[in-house]
Amino acid sequence: MTKDAALKPTPPTPNWRRFGESVPGYEVPVLNERAVRAAAGLLFVPALISFMNAWLLGNFQPTRLFVVAFLIDFALRLFVSPRWAPSLVLGQWLVRRQQPEWVGAPQKRFAWAIGFVLALTMFVLVVVQQVIGPLNILVCATCLTLMFFESALGICIGCKLYNLIRPEAAQHCPGGSCALPPDPAVQVDRRQAAAAAAYAVVLGVAASLLAPAPTPTAAAMKAPATETTAAVAPQASAPANAPGSAASAATAAAAAEAERCKVPDFAKAIGHEEMWKRHNHC
Repeated sequence: MTKDAALKPTPPTPNWRRFGESVPGYEVPVLNERAVRAAAGLLFVPALISFMNAWLLGNFQPTRLFVVAFLIDFALRLFVSPRWAPSLVLGQWLVRRQQPEWVGAPQKRFAWAIGFVLALTMFVLVVVQQVIGPLNILVCATCLTLMFFESALGICIGCKLYNLIRPEAAQHCPGGSCALPPDPAVQVDRRQAAAAAAYAVVLGVAASLLAPAPTPTAAAMKAPATETTAAVAPQASAPANAPGSAASAATAAAAAEAERCKVPDFAKAIGHEEMWKRHNHC
């Protein structure tokens, strides 16, 4: 055997239906952590864009499309094989020139099961029932948090939960986090923490100095609208409420629309009355 052949890594045994790869030297099926992180980043970007479209513009179409894509991707990961999931295929292609970092597949499967449950919940709420409310925000925020930690920090929160539930079964965690104690050389000391705190203070001072002066535009625009509404209300109720008349039909329609656009308490509590009206086309 030549020296180059001895240094060449042994490729994993391909298995198109097994969850994970069989790599010599690893007792359990493994996955390439680099490809997994790349896939999480590829999903995080459209997830954030669709969430911002729904949150700021009241446009839920990107969210519905992403939820369908997310659900299909995770269903393929769990019930067929990670080799067939589109995000992992693209992620593996993007990191194909990097040496793989093999991590245990069982904890990843548990983490992806959590993601599948969240995706299924969003599919029922957003796509099937088209519900708009705080539960959507909570589920979306949870998905974004999990994907951000995975892609940006290399921290699989679902894997951490698996390690707590079955610590004896967790093997080959990213960075050896489930087998080795933290290295003191890479811990943050007090001086570094103080520098980070000073940086945050400087940013806070800069934000206060650069903030634009408050203008009464919003309040000035609200006042005439209130007066106009008060003036129109008596006129709307003036026509006779005879059954079957056009005036009573218009009044009933206006009352129904007003009831539909009544802002719920949770939106008032978080100061998002106008945003709720925009989301519901009021």
